[in-house]
Amino acid sequence: MSLDDDAHWLEWVTKQFESIAGEDKEIDLDEFKTALKVKESFFAERFFALFDSDGSGTISLDELLKALDLLIHGSETDKLHFLFQVYDVDGSGSIDPDELRTVLKSCLRESAISLPEEKLDDLTLALFESADKDNSGSITFEELKAELESFPEVMENLTISAANWLKPPALEQEKSRTPRYLTPAYWHNNSRKLFFLCAYACLNMLLFTMAALHHARGGPWFIVAKGCGQCLNFNCTFVVVLMLRHCLTWLRATWIVRVLPLDQNILLHQMVGYVIFVFTLGHTAAHVMNFVTLSQGEDAHRLWEYLLTTRPGIGWVGGLASITGVVLQLIISLMVVCSSTFVRRSGHFEVFYWSHLLYIWTWVLLVLHCANFWKWFVAPGLIFLLEKLVGIAVSHMGGLYIVEVNLLPSKVTHLVIKRPQFFHFKPGDYVYVNIPVIAKYEWHPFTISSAPEQQDTMWLHIRSMGQWTNRLYEYFRQSETQGVSPKSLSASLRDRWHQKNTQEVLFNSLSCNGTVASNKDDAVELTSYRPSGPLPGPQGAPGDQLALAERGDAPQLREISAKLSDNHRFCNIKCYVDGPYGTPTRQIFASEHAVLIGAGIGITPFASILQSIMYRYRMRKQNCPNCSYSWCETIKDSEMKLRKVDFIWINRDQKSFEWFVSLLTKLEMDQADSEPEGRFLEMHMYMTSALSKNDMKAIGLQMALDLLAKKEKVDSITGLRTRTQPGRPEWGKVFQKIAEEKKGKCHVFYCGSPALAKVIKAHCEKFAFKFYKENF
Repeated sequence: MSLDDDAHWLEWVTKQFESIAGEDKEIDLDEFKTALKVKESFFAERFFALFDSDGSGTISLDELLKALDLLIHGSETDKLHFLFQVYDVDGSGSIDPDELRTVLKSCLRESAISLPEEKLDDLTLALFESADKDNSGSITFEELKAELESFPEVMENLTISAANWLKPPALEQEKSRTPRYLTPAYWHNNSRKLFFLCAYACLNMLLFTMAALHHARGGPWFIVAKGCGQCLNFNCTFVVVLMLRHCLTWLRATWIVRVLPLDQNILLHQMVGYVIFVFTLGHTAAHVMNFVTLSQGEDAHRLWEYLLTTRPGIGWVGGLASITGVVLQLIISLMVVCSSTFVRRSGHFEVFYWSHLLYIWTWVLLVLHCANFWKWFVAPGLIFLLEKLVGIAVSHMGGLYIVEVNLLPSKVTHLVIKRPQFFHFKPGDYVYVNIPVIAKYEWHPFTISSAPEQQDTMWLHIRSMGQWTNRLYEYFRQSETQGVSPKSLSASLRDRWHQKNTQEVLFNSLSCNGTVASNKDDAVELTSYRPSGPLPGPQGAPGDQLALAERGDAPQLREISAKLSDNHRFCNIKCYVDGPYGTPTRQIFASEHAVLIGAGIGITPFASILQSIMYRYRMRKQNCPNCSYSWCETIKDSEMKLRKVDFIWINRDQKSFEWFVSLLTKLEMDQADSEPEGRFLEMHMYMTSALSKNDMKAIGLQMALDLLAKKEKVDSITGLRTRTQPGRPEWGKVFQKIAEEKKGKCHVFYCGSPALAKVIKAHCEKFAFKFYKENF
């Protein structure tokens, strides 16, 4: 820092200290804990003890400035010495195994990571053995320093992130940057949308101008009303065209997708909705002003008669133009308010859903209101009606039943639906689902999370975020509390074996890392896969194994049954499905390098895509007949041009990884040992609640996790081979690495929160990557 920066920093720290310390000008331990906002008091107590240089039990401003100066301005050795003092709880000058275990346990709590005591012991042992170079039974400062220097990313910016409240605010450096919307990269990546918006705006201006010229003799307010009315004829029809889902799904398979922004139809539908609202306000206001002028003439009707009665005889059907206009203004205003992001995202989706059904009355009233509207609407309206009738007919054909339910962490409901033979979809497609026992008339859209190659069933993973989804979760949760006996469950498993080889995966999962599965959900999710290897164990037939389980002779099987009974249920519940409908992810197989980014439950469309990709990948996989060596042939075909897939999954907490951990484990196992161009599928897991590697409160834990992962070839947090990274991705570095790989044309597919979508899209524009965002 410069002298000016130091002065600014000192002023900032002083103000912050005074706001926390109060009148006594001292900070005690409780105030220090509150200020640091740490989850684990161990670190607050250790930091406080080290800051309190005189041992008075409080921290003065001078003591605080001295400590923070060391942490912010100090050398690496100074920071490392401070870290060593934090770990050296008893002040003996060395760190023994018990002290290290205490620190790692606090690190786990601080990072919101839950691991069994045995795993904590393994982490402690791994770090202690690596750091204790001389096998003396304790770690000295020099040994800790040498160990940390083997992790350069840790040494790069070692600090206490919890002390950010006392860091000076970043000085904004004014840069002569070109606005994002004027950069060549933005225009290149959004060319189709920008072309469409320009054409759409020009068409509306043309319609307004033609209507205004045609009614030029009617006065200024009448001209405005007619111009807005003509634009409304077009937009109230076009808003329907944007929701012809079957037609749009078909068009995605044609050359038109390269010209028009079909993948942004929902965004455009929302935009046109707002345009309609603006034109209705202009249309209504202009007519009201025109009626005010007319009501001032001799023998004229009063203003309220013009607006609320049929006496003036305005309109082509019984003088209803004014009354229907008022009602239309109210309905459209209500629909716009109820379809706002606040309503849809705040757990009140049903308000949006039911208010949006007013579109039927809107069209009826528009036909009565305007003599020419039916001419605009007849063709799109018939297609829309046909799509609806076909959707209703198809959804009621055949018997669709929910046959399995699995309740996952964070209130996610995993539905397994029996798939009819005529139902065909592509990876990433979505469907509308109706479950009469939850709500008889409500249909809700969800992405299919299983692959098309999975013939018998299809999966839906539904996060509880609104009234309907919460009712769905509670319905099955209450059913689970009634309990399922292991014997009846075993009988159900035996019946289902004759339909598909479910139990093969349950038994093969026993061999993964020497355990039944990494968690109780894995045994269920693994049931959709069919490994080719023989069943391990002395009994080959699943019936024999189940019989052993019923007699109590197979403890592993009995454990599986118990786990299944906790959160898994076989059922036979009627449901209806409308779809499937295409999404932007259909473009994935046209790219050479695909980057899939899922945030939280946003992994759902990518679960289907990853399974389908790996199915096609296995078709290319070759195995040596004389050994276990395998490789993948580099073949490009019309169905899949992919050369590389990077999958990035960002979760807030550890439990969320349990949703698809077994699927990801299977995908890792499917990869060939050697590939000409490197690994085909690379996974990148991020846990945002975990503190980053350069944070003093987590550095020991992250080092231990790295060491244990290298030793066991398994990540301790998820059970995958892929190491889970703490914190959020550094998108600049992520995309820079992808660009340097030069695997061909790169497309980025994202599903998650809109805020993160903006960040990722900005980086894609910088690197000239195509960006696609899922809407569900």
